[in-house]
Amino acid sequence: MDYRFLANLVSDTSHCMSFLWIQKKGSKIPRNTVCLHQVGRGPLVPSLSPFALKLETFLRMHKIPYMNDHSGTMSKKGKTPWITYNGKDIADSQMCIEYLKDKRNLRVDDHLSREEKAVARAIRCLTEENLYWTMCYETFVKNPKSLDLLLKDIFSRPKIFVFKNLVGRLVKKELHGHGIGRHSDTEIWSIGKGDLTALSEFLGDKNYMFGDKASDIDCTVFGMLSMAVWQMKGSRHEAYIHQNLPNLVAYCERMKESFWRDWSQRCRGPGYVQDDLKMYSF
Repeated sequence: MDYRFLANLVSDTSHCMSFLWIQKKGSKIPRNTVCLHQVGRGPLVPSLSPFALKLETFLRMHKIPYMNDHSGTMSKKGKTPWITYNGKDIADSQMCIEYLKDKRNLRVDDHLSREEKAVARAIRCLTEENLYWTMCYETFVKNPKSLDLLLKDIFSRPKIFVFKNLVGRLVKKELHGHGIGRHSDTEIWSIGKGDLTALSEFLGDKNYMFGDKASDIDCTVFGMLSMAVWQMKGSRHEAYIHQNLPNLVAYCERMKESFWRDWSQRCRGPGYVQDDLKMYSF
């Protein structure tokens, strides 16, 4: 699963940008270099999508050469983010990670026991299949006006209006299909608060989820929590983390310092530097 409400928005606008992608697709992608296709940079976090931030953090963590395509073009599965690697397209952030681990022979979590790897998988499901949907509800159903502030320097006012109304309806439908949208507001927030608390209690006073060394699950958790810590302004998620779960805030700052020294240049703020098709090598 990826940031589907953003994917739907970009699907509606990608026809307007398709000529840009035709030009970009002609650009040569060096062998063994990842081209990361995503929806674009955010104002306070380097992506509008937690799944794109997860994937880009993974690339940085493992020093995999890459470039970004911010055109918003969807994969053949209608999902974003996705990658092109040595001529092959792979969709879904986790499938991208598994594919790269296989093709590049990455032994990334060898420091984890079998039990810890099982727990990491459970944490990923909690984060991406449960907490994520409470964040969708919070943004598009509970507090859609927050999108005016979030997107004001990225989209025009008419596009923001369309985004909130068109994508908001799609999100409500997906929330209902998932099942979480059938609960009351109080019940949905109880789920979100419980998930955030569980992550905080598991992290405890450790530097990363499983100790002093970051692992793949940290990319997942950091990608999702970054949205709540910095980008979901005025949300209950933001308030609860900052007021009650300081170790999650410190954890995000630690991940940011470790893998995103250029954070301010990658956010659509005063220090923003365009990096479309820029080569990152390590």
